[in-house]
Amino acid sequence: MDYFGEHLLPGKIGHFFVTLSFAASFVATVAYYKSASAKNIEEESSWKKLARAAFVVDCFSVFSIFAVVYYIISHHYFEYNYAWEHSNRTLPGQYLLACIWEGSFLLWTIWQCVLGLILLFKAKKWEAPVMTIISFGQLCLATMILGIYISNAKIGINPFLLVRQMPGFGDAPIFNRPDYMSIPQMQDGQGFNALLQNYWVVIHPPVLFLGFAATIVPFAYAFAGLWKKDFGSWSKPALPWTLFAACVLGTGVMMGAAWAYEALSFGGFWAWDPVENASLVPWLVLVAGLHTQVIYNSTGHSLRATYFFLIMSFVLVLYATFLTRSGILGDSSVHAFVDSGMNLQLVLFIVVFLAPAFYLFINNYKKIPHIEKEESAYSREFWMFIGSLVLFLSSVFIITATSLPVINKIFKTNWSVGEDNTFAYNRVEVFIAIILGLLTAFTQYLKYKDTHRKVFLKKIAVPTIIAAAISLLVSIFGNINYTRYGAGFLTAIHLALFGGTYAVVANTLYIWAEMKGKIKYAGASVAHVGFGLMLVGILLSTSKKELLSFNTTGINLPFDPKDKDKNPLENITLLKNVKTDMGKYWATYTGDDSTNAVGNISYYHIVLTEKKTNRHFDLYPDLVKNTKGMEGVSQNPDKHHYWDRDIFSYINYASNLEKGNDTSKFKFSPISAKDTVFYSNGYMTLNKTVKNPNNQKYHFNPADTAMMADINIVSRDSMHYTASPVLYIRNNELRSIPDTVFAQNLIVVLKGVLNDKPEIGIKESSSLVPFVSLKVYEFPQINILWMGTVIMIIGFVMSIVHRVNRKGLPS
Repeated sequence: MDYFGEHLLPGKIGHFFVTLSFAASFVATVAYYKSASAKNIEEESSWKKLARAAFVVDCFSVFSIFAVVYYIISHHYFEYNYAWEHSNRTLPGQYLLACIWEGSFLLWTIWQCVLGLILLFKAKKWEAPVMTIISFGQLCLATMILGIYISNAKIGINPFLLVRQMPGFGDAPIFNRPDYMSIPQMQDGQGFNALLQNYWVVIHPPVLFLGFAATIVPFAYAFAGLWKKDFGSWSKPALPWTLFAACVLGTGVMMGAAWAYEALSFGGFWAWDPVENASLVPWLVLVAGLHTQVIYNSTGHSLRATYFFLIMSFVLVLYATFLTRSGILGDSSVHAFVDSGMNLQLVLFIVVFLAPAFYLFINNYKKIPHIEKEESAYSREFWMFIGSLVLFLSSVFIITATSLPVINKIFKTNWSVGEDNTFAYNRVEVFIAIILGLLTAFTQYLKYKDTHRKVFLKKIAVPTIIAAAISLLVSIFGNINYTRYGAGFLTAIHLALFGGTYAVVANTLYIWAEMKGKIKYAGASVAHVGFGLMLVGILLSTSKKELLSFNTTGINLPFDPKDKDKNPLENITLLKNVKTDMGKYWATYTGDDSTNAVGNISYYHIVLTEKKTNRHFDLYPDLVKNTKGMEGVSQNPDKHHYWDRDIFSYINYASNLEKGNDTSKFKFSPISAKDTVFYSNGYMTLNKTVKNPNNQKYHFNPADTAMMADINIVSRDSMHYTASPVLYIRNNELRSIPDTVFAQNLIVVLKGVLNDKPEIGIKESSSLVPFVSLKVYEFPQINILWMGTVIMIIGFVMSIVHRVNRKGLPS
C-alpha cells in the first residue's frame, strides 16, 4: 500500500547513518586491533591510519543520527515511533531535546565518540590498544540502535522505525488506510513523561552518561596493560582519566539526588531506589580504584587491586544498564521501566567485556608486579587500601540488595530487604560512613611507606580534639533525637556525625598546616572536605527531618490506606482562604491558582506564615497531568530556602481534580429531638430546636418568626461537628439558611415542619469549597549537603588540573 502524508526521507537518512556507524566502528575495532598487534612500525602506522579514519566516520555518523532524530522530533513527524512515543506538539523546546535522552544508548555513544576523539590525539603509545577497546565499545553500542532481526532475535531498537512498522502495531485497522496520518490519533504524540518535565532532565542525563561513558577509559587502559603485558606504565597516564570519570559520574549521581529532592514527592534526596543504587555502585568502586591507583603510582603497592576495581567499575556500569533497561526493576523502583526486548543482548553486552578482561586478569595475576613486603600500619597506603576495601564492600552490599529481583527470578526465590527499604540500607551504610569519615580524616597525616608514631600522633591530636568538641556540641545542642530505630542506631548517627566533622576539620587543617596553604596542590584534601560536609549534611538533614503538616483540621480525606505517603493525619487539608494552624506556621490556601500556557500543569498558591516572626512566604507546588496513556496527575514539589533549612511541600490532592457539575441532591427526613439520621460518613442527631435564635451566627428578635435546628454530627472517625440551619419568614416569604460542614462535605437545611417534626435536608457534595491536601517537611541543614557536593567536585577538578599540568595532557 502506498501511504501519503509520511516524511520518509529523514528516516532513510537515519537508517543509512546507523548502518554506517555499525560498519565504521567494526572497521575501527579491527584496524586498531591489527595496529596494536603489529610486528613493525610501518604495519602499525598503516593500520592506525585506517582505524583513525574509520573512527572519525563512526563519530560523524553518530552525530548525524542524533541530528536526524532531533529533526524528526522537533518537526513533529509522528509517523516515527520515537517521536510519537516520547513527544507531543505542546512540549517546550528544551524537552524536545531531552526526548533523545530516553534513548540513552545514543547519548552514551555520543559521549564515547567525544572521549575517543580526544584519545585519538592524546593517547600516544597507548592509542592502538586503548582505542581498540573504545571502538569495540562503539560497536556494541551501535548494535543497540541497529534494529534488525536475526531469525526471531531482535538486535537493538532502531530509532527510525515508523509506528506502523512496530511489532503489534502494523495490524491495527488505521494502517489499512493510505491516509492514516490524517487520523486524529496520529496528529499528536503520547508526550513526555510528566515526572521528567523538569529542567534537571535537560542537564542530569547528559552528565550521568558522560560519567558512564568515561568509565571505559580507565578500563581500556587497564585492559591494554594486561593485553600488552606492560603491567604498570599505563597507570600514570590513565590517572587523570580515572579522576575525570569519578568526578563526572559522582556529579551525575548527585545531580540525580538534587533532581529527586526537587521533583519527586517521597520527601528527600535519596531513597535507595534501585536505579539510584545502580548509578552509585560503579562510582563507589571507581573511587576505590582511584585510591589504589594513587597508591601504586606512589609506592608500587596495590596494582592488582587497581586492575580489579577499574575493570569492575565499567562492568558494573554495564550491569546497571541491564537492570534499568531489562524491565526487571519495574515493580521495585519509582522510575518507570518496561522490558525493552533486548535482555539477551544486554547480558551479552556485559559478558563480552567481563569475560576477556577477567581472563587476562586471572591469567596474568602472578605476573602483575606486587611488593611482597607488607605495608606499615603507619603508612598512608595501608589505610588508603583499607578505605578502598571498605568502599568496595559497601558496593557489594548495595548491589546485592538491589539485585534481589534478578536473584529471585533466576533461583525462583522471594527474598527482599524488608518492608522498610530505607532502613535496610541505612543500618549498614551508617557504619560505612563512620569508617570512611575516620579514614578520610587521619590518613593524609600519614606519609607513604612509614610514619614515625609520635610525629603522627602529635599532628593528628589538634584536629581530633577540635572535631570531637564540635561534634559533641552538635550532639548535645543540635536536637538530634532520631529514636525511630532505637538507641543503637541513634548512637551510630552521632558517631558518623563525628566522622564527617573529623574529615572536614582534619583536611582543612592539613591544607593550612601541612601544605602551607598551597591550595593548587590540595585537590585531594579539598575533595575530602567536601565529602565530610556531604556526610554531615546527609546525617543532619535526614535525622532532623520534621513533618510539619500534621492534620489539625479534622478533615480526613479518604486516601487509599495502602499509600503510606497519603496518611490523612500527615496531610493537612486547607480550605480556600481559611487560615489554618500548622504547628510552627499558619498555612493558607489562597485559591489563586494558575496553569501553564499548555494547560497540563496546575500551580497552587500556598502562603506559610511563621508564628514567631510573622514572616510569610509563598509556595507554588504543582500537579502535572500524566502522559503516555496514564491517568491522574504527578506531584511536583516546591520549596522555600533558608540558609539553615528548607521547607519542602507538595500537593497530594486538590478539589479541582474532580471537576464537573454537582449532581448531588438533598435528602429530607422529618425527625424529633434526639432522633438520629445517618449519612455516608457518620450520623447526626437533632438536639433541639431554638425559636428566634440570637447568637454570634444569627440575630433575630422576639418579633421575628424563625426556627434554628441545633444538630450534633459524629463522623466515622469519632470527630464531632455542629450544624445550625435556620428557617424564617420575612416579607411573608418562607426562607431558609443552610449550614455547611466543610470537614464532612455536608450541607444541612431546615425545610419546614411535617407532622410536628422538623424536616431536615442533607446534601453530601464534594464541591462545597476549593481545598488542597498538603504535605510539608522541614529539612534542617540540607544546604551543607549541597555545599559539600560542590566542594568535592571542585576538589576533583583541582586534582585533574594538577595531574594534567604536571604530566601534560592525559596520555
